[in-house]
Order: sequence, then C-alpha cells, then structure tokens
Amino acid sequence: MLPNVGDVYSVFSSELQQYVACQVTRIKDASSSRPVAAVLELDWTGDALPDAAAVQAMRPLLCDYFFWNNRHDHCYATANVPPGHTLVGNIAPLVDVEVNSYRSGWNVGDSVLRQRNWERIDPLRRQQFKAASDEREVTVGGQVLRQDATKIDDSVLQALGDISELEQLPCLMSIETCEGTQALIEFIQGNPFINELQWQSSTVHALDFSGSGLSRLILQPDGVTSLVLNKGLSLLALRGAPSPALRIDDGADGRHLTLQCTQTLPPFHGIEQLGGLSLVSMKEVDLAQVARRFPHLTALRIWGKPGLASHMASLAQLSQLRMFTAYDLFGYTAEEFPSATQLPQLSALWLTSLPADVAKAIKAGYKRAAALGLDLSVTKARKPEWLADNLLNPFRDWDGREHISPAYAKKAALAYKNMLAVTRGIDAAMDATAAAAALEAMVAAYVDVFNKIEQRASIIETVEREEIYSVLAELLVQLRQQLGGQGAALVDEAALLDLFDRLREF
Repeated sequence: MLPNVGDVYSVFSSELQQYVACQVTRIKDASSSRPVAAVLELDWTGDALPDAAAVQAMRPLLCDYFFWNNRHDHCYATANVPPGHTLVGNIAPLVDVEVNSYRSGWNVGDSVLRQRNWERIDPLRRQQFKAASDEREVTVGGQVLRQDATKIDDSVLQALGDISELEQLPCLMSIETCEGTQALIEFIQGNPFINELQWQSSTVHALDFSGSGLSRLILQPDGVTSLVLNKGLSLLALRGAPSPALRIDDGADGRHLTLQCTQTLPPFHGIEQLGGLSLVSMKEVDLAQVARRFPHLTALRIWGKPGLASHMASLAQLSQLRMFTAYDLFGYTAEEFPSATQLPQLSALWLTSLPADVAKAIKAGYKRAAALGLDLSVTKARKPEWLADNLLNPFRDWDGREHISPAYAKKAALAYKNMLAVTRGIDAAMDATAAAAALEAMVAAYVDVFNKIEQRASIIETVEREEIYSVLAELLVQLRQQLGGQGAALVDEAALLDLFDRLREF
C-alpha cells in the first residue's frame, strides 16, 4: 500500500512500549517500480493510537542528541507502508524541504528513543560534550589528541597512567581493546556516551555492562562465562565461538537485541526471546535449528559464503518474523520456501543471489503481498553454471583456514573456475589433437597458479597438496564421463596427471 503526501501513521514501539508517529511529506519516483517516501519522525508518543485532535497538534521531532543540533529525522525510505503502521490522519506536511538522505526502513521511534536517552544524561555532561572543540588538544596516555576525539584503542589505553585520564575526552564514544580490564569496564559503566565497544580480554571472564550506554558490543568471547548487557544494547556481535557455558542476560531475554554470529550459530545460555539474528559467512545453516532455538525472531539476516540452507520450510515457524534477508544462500527449492500466507507479519523480504528457479517462484508467489505493502527485492538469480563455479568450488574451504590468506584462497578458487571454463568448451565432436592441447594448457596454467602461491608464501602442506591433485583428477573423470563414448579418446587422464606431477613445485 502506497501512502499519500501528508499521511500520518502510528505504530507501536516495543522498545518504548508506546505508540509513536511519523508523517509522509513527499513521494519520489511514484511511477517507478520502487517509489520512495520522505518519512518525518514526529514528537509524539501515547499509550493508544492518537485521535484526530492529537494528530492536528503533532509537531516534528527536534533532535539534539550527540552531534545533532536541532535537526529533524527526515529520510527517504521505501514508499510501501510497513505492516503494523496505522493511518491516523492527513495534515499538511509539517516540514517542506528537500530530503537528501536514505535508509532501508521507516524505523519510526528510533530517534524518539535516542532523544529520551540523551535527555536522561546529566546536563553538565551533555554541555561538556557539546562544548568540546576540534581546535583544543589534550594529552592522554602521553599522546596528544583532539579534545573532541570520539574513538581510542590500545595504543592509548596501554599507555595510560590512570584510567581517569580518559575523562579529558568528553566526546569519547567508541573503544577498541584486545587487553580489556575490570577498570575499563567500570569506566564504561560510568560514561553514558560510550556507545560502541570492541572487547577482548585474557583476564576478565565475567563481563557486566548493565549500567552502560552501549548500543553496539563486538565481543571476542574466549573464556567469557558470564555476560550481562545493558538495556539499550541493540547489537551483540560474537567474533568467535564462546564457551558453551556462557550465559547472556540483558534483562529482557533478548527481545530488543540483535545477535550477530560469524560462520556458525554457537551454543550458549540465555536470550531465548531474541528479536534479531544475523548470521555472517555461513557455509551451512539449519533453519530448523534457528527456529527451534529462537522462535520469537522478528528479523533474520543470513549471508552465505556461499551457503547451503537446510529445512528452509521451518522459516514458517517464525510467526513474528517481519524481516528476512538472505545473500548467497542456496540448497533449497521453491516448494520449501514458505508462502506469503505462512509469514503474515513479514514487511521486508530481500533475497540476493539465490537459485534462479526459486527466484522466479518467489517473485510470482509474493507479487500480491508486494502490492499490499511488502518490501520485496529478489535479485541476482543464479543459474546452475554459477553454482558450479562458486557454491560447489572445491577450494571454497580454503577461505578461513588459519595459514591461508583470503587472497590465496581466491586465487585457488579462480584456478578451478578457469579449468571448468576449458572443460565446458570440449565436446564429443572436437578434434583429438585440439582437445589434448587445450587440456595440457589447462593443466599447465592450473599448476602455475599453485607454484606461484608456494613460491610466495609456502602455504601448501600435505592436505592442500592432496586437494590440488584430487580436484584435477576428479574433474578429468567427470569430463571423460560427460563425453560418453569419445571420452577415452579425448581425455588421457594418465598423461595429464603425469604432466601435473612433472610441472608442480609443491
């Protein structure tokens, strides 16, 4: 459903536990397939939907938190009205200016929450934040920094004589450390402006950030057994696998939290009512496990490496799901993907890089839901050839091995793709001499890639050496079988493998 200019919408904010409101002030690209609307956040909250009098009295929200100075939260977003937003009136646009910023969703209530949290902070501290100058310098840990510096790391922290030196930085908002201490935790607890922390520690195993103002915590969880989070935290990113004994508590069982995990969904205790889950660099993901473990998810994002999804039908068990995003995710059929009626709360479905047949079916199956307001984007439909080059690439496992850099993993994967390109150009009608020459050149080029890698980095150990050989041998077997009766005449496997052995230097 598309709004009209002047429409005022209200939606319930779970974080505020109140209704909030916004106004559509402009519609842009109305005739295109993806029109956008300028959405203005309003300075109104209530325990129920507003009546006509309340709508007439509404005014724009003025934001002065952190570096905002009486600015409006006014951005373009998709023009489709998200589910849960109720039309409560139409009045002349409260702000009539050109909008030049964009965001992915309407996000009504976010700035109201930030403004309220800002106003709870001691006025003197707020005044010091605003008064900090980029022209004034202070000395912290023996280093000269701008007074309005917002971020520090261990280069400063490890040189401190006393943690209190950090009080000279009234705008400090982000800390990155690999040597976290209890004293630093206590400083963060007492500083409401610090909203992002990247933490690792070899000495502190029980972390309590309950009194902090963090909104993002990126945690290397080695050795951590207890993690207590503050109420306003929106993102917890685990960089590594925690101890299975880890217990996480945020006071709301995870309802307002997004958890981000890389490569796997690790076991731990707590936050059973998790609201958002982001899975990054996944080679495999079991949707049945996700739905069983976190049945109250409202947002689920999955980035494959590329990845294989099993039990995709279990997505329908997430009855509260409002957003599902998947990138480079395969291994499921169109029949397994839930229908629009099975996901009644869904407001955004963004699928990028997926099987071509699945993409076609989803576009057709969700067409009516998109017309009713679903933000639908299905792009980069992948054909079987792409899957063979990428998803089934036998060197994809090199990416992530401790002794192999991503650059060398990429070179190995490309070497396999190049061999596939050669074998696809050989058919049963091809001259035997030409086929032999093409395959010999293919083997030489393949070996040359790994010879150069070994010369530069010496990363090819016994396992990798066997993999390189096996990939070539299996590809030659597949080619011979594909050529049928002409396979034996066109593919001399023994000679090609002997050439491989003579050329290799690893």
